[in-house]
Amino acid sequence: PKTSDDQPGLLYEGLDYKAIGEYADYTLLMTYEYGYTYGPPMAVSPINEVERVLEYAVTRIPHEKILMGVPNYGYDWPLPYVRGTTKADTIGNVEAVELAWNVGADISFDETAQSPFYGYYADNIEHVVWFEDAKSIDAKLRLAARYDLAGVSYWNIMKFFPQNWLVANSLYDIRTEI
Repeated sequence: PKTSDDQPGLLYEGLDYKAIGEYADYTLLMTYEYGYTYGPPMAVSPINEVERVLEYAVTRIPHEKILMGVPNYGYDWPLPYVRGTTKADTIGNVEAVELAWNVGADISFDETAQSPFYGYYADNIEHVVWFEDAKSIDAKLRLAARYDLAGVSYWNIMKFFPQNWLVANSLYDIRTEI
């Protein structure tokens, strides 16, 4: 998730968005994994951070060449989070809602991140779950449209998530190839 030319870090310094924009027909921007397996609990793809990436990217890559990455999963973190030790489990979006139902958790929505989350206890261990729902997907798809991008691409498409397809189908004519 690169946000400037001079962003420090091995993964950022090696990406030349201007060159990518000149030579690639299309590019997929990975705008997820803010919350990740070994990281602190947070939204996988907070919309405010995704927008920072797009704001920068469209200054270096023509907008019509950009596909915005969209996560089709979430994470379940045991708490307390301990850097270098805590490992979150990947969870499907449908599975996340089913788990909330099964443990009696109330799902909340973070307005800044535009992502749902909830907490619960299992075996005397506190957990927090961040995932995607119809509202968070709607925010991401509308953001891609606002930047007039070539489209979006999902990781991982193999997870069942009917809310996504209902939202996408209500907003766009779906193409399976470019």
